[in-house]
Amino acid sequence: MVSYKFKKFLVERKRQLTVLERMATRIGYMGAGFLVAAQWTLEPWLYIIGFICVMIQTGSRKQWNLVALNLNGLFAWIKHLIT
Repeated sequence: MVSYKFKKFLVERKRQLTVLERMATRIGYMGAGFLVAAQWTLEPWLYIIGFICVMIQTGSRKQWNLVALNLNGLFAWIKHLIT
């Protein structure tokens, strides 16, 4: 039987975010706001700015699958803007 202290040790983490991680999180929230606004206006610039901001957040968290997904969306909207 696993003791309570051991379970608490496995779950509880009191790690403070660094300044860069906090800034990247805020930029990511701002990017999500741009993406929501872009859905209402269908303005390509809002999509491009939103994807860049969200890529900063996912890159700082090392979520490379989401970086690749956002990069795909970024290229698609740049292509849409050019043509």
